[in-house]
Amino acid sequence: MNTQPETSPADGSTQAAFEFVRELAAELSSGKVEMQGFPDIALRVRRALADEEVSAEKVVQVVGSEPLLAAQLLRIANSAALNVSGRTITDLRAAVARMGFNMVRTAAIAFAVSQLKRAENLKGLEQPLDELWHRSAEVAAMSHAVARHLTRVNPDTALLAGLLHGIGNLYILTRAGRHSGLFNDQAAYHAIVRDWHASVAKALLENWEMAEEIVQAVSEFEDLQRPRTGAPDLCDVLTVSHLLVSYQEFPDSIELNMEGVAACQRMKLDRAGYDSLIRESADDISSLKNALGV
Repeated sequence: MNTQPETSPADGSTQAAFEFVRELAAELSSGKVEMQGFPDIALRVRRALADEEVSAEKVVQVVGSEPLLAAQLLRIANSAALNVSGRTITDLRAAVARMGFNMVRTAAIAFAVSQLKRAENLKGLEQPLDELWHRSAEVAAMSHAVARHLTRVNPDTALLAGLLHGIGNLYILTRAGRHSGLFNDQAAYHAIVRDWHASVAKALLENWEMAEEIVQAVSEFEDLQRPRTGAPDLCDVLTVSHLLVSYQEFPDSIELNMEGVAACQRMKLDRAGYDSLIRESADDISSLKNALGV
């Protein structure tokens, strides 16, 4: 006779959540935090740009080895946000020159994240991966506009921070695919994301040797009362951009949701300022999203 206690679906998902958190904590403690399924091209671009003496020719050579990435670079370079002269370029060298190395790094990461849903080991996660990518692209485009119009923060850096704002969520999602029982309890899964994504993002971006201001912004942007003095910084840009994207389909609630948000106060952003921002940057936001493939 079987004397083992019966396991309900709830018990199974609780055990799956426990095992997953234990595995996640071990990965963070080891310091070896790498994104599963990331295309090799993103790593090669990162390595190339880590060399402060790297030539534009070398960057073009690395990027040109992946035709899809090269095509995305050209789309971004010709987007309304970057192509202020209105002159379309078709040469990859000219695109890299127009964009600069920081934007090339951004494009490589954007490409890698967008391609994750095609990874063989992530089959079955296409929909949540796609939703997370679309959200990241929207926040990135909004961050570029907010930085450009409301602050002195570098818009290209803001674009990269926007793309990376959900990297902790993404890491957890790719790892959760190995714990199918975890998805049986969405409440447990979302609680893990809520409690762990900031720490995961910080560890991952530090491992990628990202600039400290990007690491801080991505790991702290959800703190709506973050205390600081002085001009708005990158974290403020990401906080505001995330908020605006979250409520863009409900414009009448924008002002209410900006109340008490420290970053909005530092930018002196109200409903009129929001309307002006969207009016002045709508084309740039749309072109950047299209260039990113959204």
